[in-house]
Amino acid sequence: MKRVSLLFVVVLTVGLGACTVGPDYVRPETIETTEIRYQQGWQSMPEQSWMASGQWWLSFDDAVLNELVEQAGRANQTLAQSEARYRLAEAQWRLSRSGSSPTVDATVGGSRSGSSERATADVYDARLQVTWLPDLWGKVRRAVEADHANLQASAADLAAARLAIQVAVANAYINLRALDRQQTILRETMETYDRSTTLTRNQYEAGIVSRADVIQAETQRQSLRTDMYDLQNRRALEENALVALLGAAPVQLQLAEEQPLPAVPVLPQTLSSVLIARRPDVVTAERLVAAANARIGVAETAWLPDLTLNLWGGLQGDSVSQLFNAPLRVWSVGPTLAQTLFDGGQRIADRDIAIARYDEQVAFYRQTVIDGLRELEDALATLQILAEKAEQQAALIQLAQENEQVITNRYRAGLVSYLEVATAQNITLNARRIAVDLHAERLAATIQLAAVIGGGWQMDDPVIQSVTGVSEP
Repeated sequence: MKRVSLLFVVVLTVGLGACTVGPDYVRPETIETTEIRYQQGWQSMPEQSWMASGQWWLSFDDAVLNELVEQAGRANQTLAQSEARYRLAEAQWRLSRSGSSPTVDATVGGSRSGSSERATADVYDARLQVTWLPDLWGKVRRAVEADHANLQASAADLAAARLAIQVAVANAYINLRALDRQQTILRETMETYDRSTTLTRNQYEAGIVSRADVIQAETQRQSLRTDMYDLQNRRALEENALVALLGAAPVQLQLAEEQPLPAVPVLPQTLSSVLIARRPDVVTAERLVAAANARIGVAETAWLPDLTLNLWGGLQGDSVSQLFNAPLRVWSVGPTLAQTLFDGGQRIADRDIAIARYDEQVAFYRQTVIDGLRELEDALATLQILAEKAEQQAALIQLAQENEQVITNRYRAGLVSYLEVATAQNITLNARRIAVDLHAERLAATIQLAAVIGGGWQMDDPVIQSVTGVSEP
């Protein structure tokens, strides 16, 4: 009869183990769109090798940038922190999975006891105990589900950190090259100013112009010199910031000057809804919703009893050497059922906390998607408008240079004052410098677009697939 009762308990335990309390996860609905306002910002292009790998920076076709991004991936300490957090999440997931396994403990001990009516005696015992808490209501399964979702969120966080470092390196490099180009323009302009100053002095000595023209030419040239120092300082700061991203000290790296700015690359056309779904921050937010949903199930299991199965057996003897030959053997087997009857509302509060956190995470996920769509529109609008502006700026430079040449010839003929020459030269200088800044802005907007769409096109990533519906986690 006892064997039948024990068998009944085991069968009941296995049967109840199929139960899982709490809501099953369904991905929340969000804003989805296949149309965007600035559709002209997309430009179709033949498939490139860097698309499949997600190495978007290869589209800039700059060997120095490629090396810098690779070095940052190896040595950046912020990225190392994210990798450590991912390992932590993976260990936590394994810890949760261990909760469904029985525990086996072994003990060996000895004691001496006696009384006024009995002589002192030595007792040695060895015991092996097996304890198992069957997951009757799915508490462990829900915890494993939550930690698995957290693990996927951590993987997406790691991808986001890697993307952020890549973007920061690319932006710093572009800024550095733009400053180099600005310095080149200033040096070229300085040569023009030197020739103009020499011309003005010669005309002054010939009595053609006044001393005021000479002073004005010298002032203009001196002002340009101070601008060059400002650029040098900005470049030093930008280079130090770039080196820090590489996980190195400033003294360990120095980039050569006067490298050309990369051409503005073209990114491929893809549906926006798919692009937003693969963004690391969107993946993280969605996975945290799944984790919060599973925590609701964990909270609801608190209303149900816990069953513990214990089995232990042992040996007792008068000495250690005789322990395993001792005639006295003891054992025990049986279930224990425990249920909390009153907790002052703690379980209700725990459940309400879990539900509130789920609702908060759902709202955060939806807002992350909305922000992603806004950032996509921003990047495409910027690219489209800057491309049109660059064309107009190129036309402005051509006109400014023609105007400068005409005014310089008129000055040589003594028809105008040097003030008009200085004005024309400054217009040309400003137009050229603005063109460099505009080119750098277009490159930065391209980098931002790459970041907005998740940095790559690796659709075989299992974390990405779990969110886009290609496969389940």
